[in-house]
Amino acid sequence: MKQDILHTENFLKGLTTLTGLPYKKVQQYVKENNPFNILEHPHIMEPNDRQLEKIGLLNEFIASYNILKVYESNEKVMLNSSTIAGQYFLALLGGMKDKERFMVAFLDSGNNIIETKTMSEGSIGQTAVYPREILKYTLACDCNTMILAHNHPGGSKNFSPEDRALTQRMVDIFHPLEIKILDHIIVGGGSYTSMAEKGIIPCQSKGTANYEMITLGPIPAEEKRNRFKHTHSR
Repeated sequence: MKQDILHTENFLKGLTTLTGLPYKKVQQYVKENNPFNILEHPHIMEPNDRQLEKIGLLNEFIASYNILKVYESNEKVMLNSSTIAGQYFLALLGGMKDKERFMVAFLDSGNNIIETKTMSEGSIGQTAVYPREILKYTLACDCNTMILAHNHPGGSKNFSPEDRALTQRMVDIFHPLEIKILDHIIVGGGSYTSMAEKGIIPCQSKGTANYEMITLGPIPAEEKRNRFKHTHSR
């Protein structure tokens, strides 16, 4: 018990030093709440712009650290299964619970990552995705395959109609170019779901390429209930 208290105090001191949040305010919050909420839901501390920026940088650092730990023995990161891809994006997106982020891993012919890029970042309920931007980066890095991923801040791991529509839209654009969409990963509630694993990833074009913006959202009903429970359990 004493060790837990000591570790918590060290965590809070480090957090306030790195972010500039007032120690007393942070200490008061964790008396009745989970300290990790401060990183996962930073707006509960009413941070100023500079503090919020530092919290964002700290979250990015933690995500990068998690990825490096998983792949520290490999020079290249290979996403050659849905399980590995799911773990990879869980490390990147699992701590992001205050906004929705859409990412793409651009892969070579051996399924090694050429680049993983955040293509859009929105609010807690939705984000706008621009297919034309994804096409631009795809051609620039000369990739053979791609894996799509985004998080549901409320915790749902279910694919919404918008998620499915976006995936099909990507296939419609890239299948004629002989660039394959291998998977679409949803991260939510500390876990992930894979479209490929569920056997629902589209493989063929169903229409002509459409480059208009597509919005992921609104929040599914299940996710709204999860958010309501989380808010009123604190």
